[in-house]
Amino acid sequence: MNKLKVLRNRSLVIIHDVLWIPLAVWLAFWLRFNLDTIPSFHLEAIQLLVLLALPLQATCFWYFGLYRGIWRFASIPDLMRIFKAVFLGAIFAFIALFVWQRLEGLPRSVMILYPAILAVGLAAPRLLYRWIKDRHLNIRSFERKRSLLIGAGQAGELLVRDLLKSGPYEAVGFLDDAERRQGQEIHGVRIIGMIDDLGEIIEQRGIEVVLLTLPSASHQLIQHVVEQCQQHNVVCRTLPSVSDLADGKVEVSRLRQVQIEDLLGRETVELDQSGIHQLLTGRCVLITGAGGSIGSELCRQVVRHRPAHLLLLDHGEFNLYTIEQEISAKLPLETQLHGLLGDIRDESRMSWVFEQFRPDVVFNAAAYKHVPLVEENPAEGVKTNVFGTCSIADLAVQFGVKKFVQVSTDKAVNPTNVMGATKRTAEIYCQNLNLRADHTAFITTRFGNVLASAGSVVPLFRKQIEAGGPVTVTHPDITRYFMTIPEAASLILQAGSMGQGGEIFVLDMGEPVKIVDLAEQMIRLTGLEPGKDIEITFTGLRPGEKLYEELFHESEQLSATTHPKIMLSGSRVVAWDEMKQVMDELRAACGKRDIRLIYKGLQQLVPEADFTAADGNGRAE
Repeated sequence: MNKLKVLRNRSLVIIHDVLWIPLAVWLAFWLRFNLDTIPSFHLEAIQLLVLLALPLQATCFWYFGLYRGIWRFASIPDLMRIFKAVFLGAIFAFIALFVWQRLEGLPRSVMILYPAILAVGLAAPRLLYRWIKDRHLNIRSFERKRSLLIGAGQAGELLVRDLLKSGPYEAVGFLDDAERRQGQEIHGVRIIGMIDDLGEIIEQRGIEVVLLTLPSASHQLIQHVVEQCQQHNVVCRTLPSVSDLADGKVEVSRLRQVQIEDLLGRETVELDQSGIHQLLTGRCVLITGAGGSIGSELCRQVVRHRPAHLLLLDHGEFNLYTIEQEISAKLPLETQLHGLLGDIRDESRMSWVFEQFRPDVVFNAAAYKHVPLVEENPAEGVKTNVFGTCSIADLAVQFGVKKFVQVSTDKAVNPTNVMGATKRTAEIYCQNLNLRADHTAFITTRFGNVLASAGSVVPLFRKQIEAGGPVTVTHPDITRYFMTIPEAASLILQAGSMGQGGEIFVLDMGEPVKIVDLAEQMIRLTGLEPGKDIEITFTGLRPGEKLYEELFHESEQLSATTHPKIMLSGSRVVAWDEMKQVMDELRAACGKRDIRLIYKGLQQLVPEADFTAADGNGRAE
C-alpha cells in the first residue's frame, strides 16, 4: 500500500512538472507580446519549442534528481537541482533549434523568459507546500503553544527553523539585547524587544512558553528569565549548555526543563591547557574511584589529552563497567584503556597495579564521602580515607610516580565528623610525605559540594519532589558551597599541572547557598509552589553535620596563584615518627572496632577536630 502511494505521489509530481513545460513556453511568448494575442507567425516556433523541450527537459529533470526530493522538506539543494535542470534543458532545446535552423519566429526575449518562468513554476508550488506545512495551516494548529524565544543567535535560528517544521510550539517572536537586530526577522519570526522586556511581552502577546536559546547563557541571565517566567506563571524551557551541544544539533527535541544546575552553575573556567597537556599527554595516568562522580569526570577530561595508558580503578563493578564503556567509545588511538577492579585498602592488589603499570600520575578520588554513613561506620571510613590513601601514597613513592593528586573536601577544615577528620589526616600525610619523597610531588585539592553528585542533596530533592514531597532539609540556616562536577574536575587537573609538591590548593567555590533556598528553587522549577504544592520539613542536623562549611582553617594563610579560581593554603609540618605511631594505634583501634580509640586517634592527628556532636553513641560499630 505504501509503495502504491509513493508511486502515485511521484507520478503526480512528474505530471505537474511536465505540464509546466508547454505552459512556460506559452507564457513566455504571451509576456513577450505584452499579454496580448500572439501573432500566428510565431505559432510554429511555439510548437517546435514545446516538442523539443518536453523530452529534453523531462530527461534533465530525472537526471538532476528532482524526484528524489520531498516537497514537505523542499530546500535550497532542491531549488539548485531545479535551476540546473531547467536551464540546461532550455539550452539544449535552443541549440537544437539553432542546428536545425528553425529559429525563425523565436524572439530572443523568449530564450530568457521561458527558463525563468519554468523554474518559478516548478519551485513555487514546492515552497508553498512546505510553507503551508511548516505554518501548520491545518486542524491541528490550535494545539501549538505560543512561544517566545530568548536569543536571536545561531542556536535561535536553528531552533526556529525546526519549530517551523514541526513541534508543539508556535514561535511568536524573539527577544535579543543586540540593538542592531531589533525589528529584523529570522525565518519570518520578528525580533520584538530586549530581554528586559520579557515580563511585559509575556502579558502583551499571551505567551505560554519561553524558550531560552542561548547555550552559553550565564546563570545570572537564566535566573532572571526563570524568575520572570515564574512571576507570570509561564513555562520555561532551555537548550543544553555549549559543552552538551558538542554535536552542534539544535532541535526541538533537545529543549529541556531548566535545572538547578543551570541556576547555580558558574562562568566557564579558563584553563592552562598547555600545562595540563604536558602533565597528561603520553603518560600513564591512574584514577582511583573512577566510577564516582568526580572520578568519572576526571576520566572524561583526562582522555581528551591522549595519555598513553588510562587506568580506571574502582571497587564497584557496575560503576567501573559504566565509565569504562563510556570512555571506550571516545578513546583516542594513542591511548590504552584498562579497567581495574580493586580497593585502595587492598595493599597486595594496589602493589600489583603499581608494579604492572608504573603510573606517572595518580589522581586519588577514591573515598567514603557520605557524612552520616561514615559517622555510623567510623572504622570503615578510617580504613579507606586514611589507610587506603596512605597505602597508595607510599606505593607512589616506591614506584616513582611523578605527581600524586589527592582529592580532598571542605569538610576537612575544622572537622566535626569522622569523614572530615579522615580527609584532613590524608591531607597532612600527603603534605609531610612530600618532604620525604625525592621524585614524587604530592598535591592536594580541596573544594566543597558538587552538584548532582551521588551524595548531593540535589538528586535527593529531585526524587522527593517527583514523589510529591515532602522535601527534607536538616536546618533552616544550613548553607553549603556548590560547584559543577566538570568545573571541579577541570580545576583538579589545573592544580595538578601547577603543583610542585606539598601544596593544598583551595578551589574558589563562590558564595555559599542556603539549602532551604535551593529546595524552594527546585520546587518552583517544576512549576509547583513551596509550602502549597510541596512541603519543606526540617529534620534536624545529623550526627557530625555542620551548619556551614569552611574552605580553609583560620590559621592557614591563603595566597593567590596564577589561576584566579585556585588559591594556595599553608602547609602543616608534623613530627613524622609521632604521626606514624598514632596511625599504628589508630589502625589497631579500627581492627578492634573500638569507637572511643578511633575518635581519640583522629583527635590526636587533627587537633582542631571537634567531635562534641559525635560521641560514638549508637554507632553500628
